[in-house]
Amino acid sequence: MTLKKTTCCMLAALTLLATGVQGAPEPPEGQANQIDVFVSGKEGYHTFRIPAVIVSQKGTVLAFCEGRKVGGGDAGNIDMVLKRSFDGGKTWSPLQVIWDDAKNTCGNCCPVVDRKTGTIHLLMTWNRGDDHEGAIIAGKSKDARRPYICSSTDDGKTWSKPVDLSKTCRDAEWGWYATGPGVAIQLTRGKHKGRLVCPANHSNKKYKEHHYASHVIYSDDGGKSWRKSPAIRPGCNEAQVVELADGALMMNMRSYKPRGRRAISISSDGGETWSKVTFQKDLPEPTCQASILRYTTAADGGKNRLLFSNPPQTRGRHGITVKLSYDEGKTWGVSRLIYKGSSAYSCLTKLPDKSIGLLYERDGYKKITLANFTLDWLTGGKDKLAKYTFKSVDELADQEGMPDPF
Repeated sequence: MTLKKTTCCMLAALTLLATGVQGAPEPPEGQANQIDVFVSGKEGYHTFRIPAVIVSQKGTVLAFCEGRKVGGGDAGNIDMVLKRSFDGGKTWSPLQVIWDDAKNTCGNCCPVVDRKTGTIHLLMTWNRGDDHEGAIIAGKSKDARRPYICSSTDDGKTWSKPVDLSKTCRDAEWGWYATGPGVAIQLTRGKHKGRLVCPANHSNKKYKEHHYASHVIYSDDGGKSWRKSPAIRPGCNEAQVVELADGALMMNMRSYKPRGRRAISISSDGGETWSKVTFQKDLPEPTCQASILRYTTAADGGKNRLLFSNPPQTRGRHGITVKLSYDEGKTWGVSRLIYKGSSAYSCLTKLPDKSIGLLYERDGYKKITLANFTLDWLTGGKDKLAKYTFKSVDELADQEGMPDPF
């Protein structure tokens, strides 16, 4: 390792240690720590929306969203943007633009880290800026809405040119298309270990019960090629996927038929086929995006734990809450309010110190904020992780053979 690299990595490690990687500080007055990452009206954008957050192999926190240039709507001049944090989300780099295609729409971020290589893949979608969702669904748009992918091999510092995945991941009869939004996952066990799985959705005028449906796209060669699953329907669209302790996959989906609760489907073959849709009464929603995350398995944390976030009422996007399940999503016995005000789309992550990060929209889409809290805080002191030893950035670099991010 070069002297420059060693010095940079040692400084990063010391910074992380100084900011509490051995255990995040308890939030003041019973609140989660809140740090505004994107603020609408600043950095050249009218509005920031659709957040996603992941942590790289080297412990860098990457926060993605749509930068909407001239308005808050879902169509128009929209760029894919990013900020990075090297201290667990306390401070953030200047805004990076990953994809700016003039006045067109580049959005619906859905990143995933390939744990075999450290490569960060970013799934997203593109459409003409003057094509609105209604016209796209009706088949009256000037062009199609398509899935794309780009990648970074230097911890998010630079990104490859986006590549169109339509040939293998989109049917010609589909109208609307969206990846995520949120995150994709990499499978950790079973026959399909290492597979990348990205939740997605589409519309099709031929569907009789409702024109929306969910699906996944997946890759078995490190993101070089992708295939799509059959549709999951009726009436499902924006989704997140999680790997269960037994190796099955669970899709947790926004529902339009019926509204007011989350839709669920299970796959036992790595996402290639999906079960009949069921609904969870204890996960109410106001027809909104939500996040679900594998926090620990019994093997690495003493218990199986899943986390879920959304605004948990059937009317109005407010009061974003994080819930915890110990039985693989069958029930959600722990629930804690993160922010009582206006709040909508969100994305959960496990930060380098094993605390929980929630990147979410708030205050009428005026901000995208990172809430940071511990499992101990979430459960009111009733659940604690086993002792955790943090590896320095230097150790991680040597162990993984990863490039220096600085």
